[in-house]
Amino acid sequence: MNKIINKNMKNNTTFEDIKHVDSNDNEYWNARELQAVLDYKEWRKFEGVINKAKNACINSNIEVSEHFVGIDKTIKMPKVQQKKLTIIS
Repeated sequence: MNKIINKNMKNNTTFEDIKHVDSNDNEYWNARELQAVLDYKEWRKFEGVINKAKNACINSNIEVSEHFVGIDKTIKMPKVQQKKLTIIS
C-alpha cells in the first residue's frame, strides 16, 4: 500500500500500519489512529468528518452500526485521575 504523505510525521504511516484484525479476521481501524494518519490536529474536527460519514450511511440506507462502533477506553491522567475516552472503530 502507498505511504500517506504527511510532512509533520517523522515516520510516514499507511492504513495497513494501523489496521487491526479481530478474532473473526475482520479488519478495522480506530478513529483516533486514523486522525493522526490523516493529519487532523483536533479530535473535534475529525469527529465532524466521522459524523458526515455516518450521515452518508443513513442517506444510503446502510446500517451505521455495521461500519461504526463506539468503544470507551479509560486513560490515566496526571495526579492519579482517570478519564473515559471514546474511540470509534
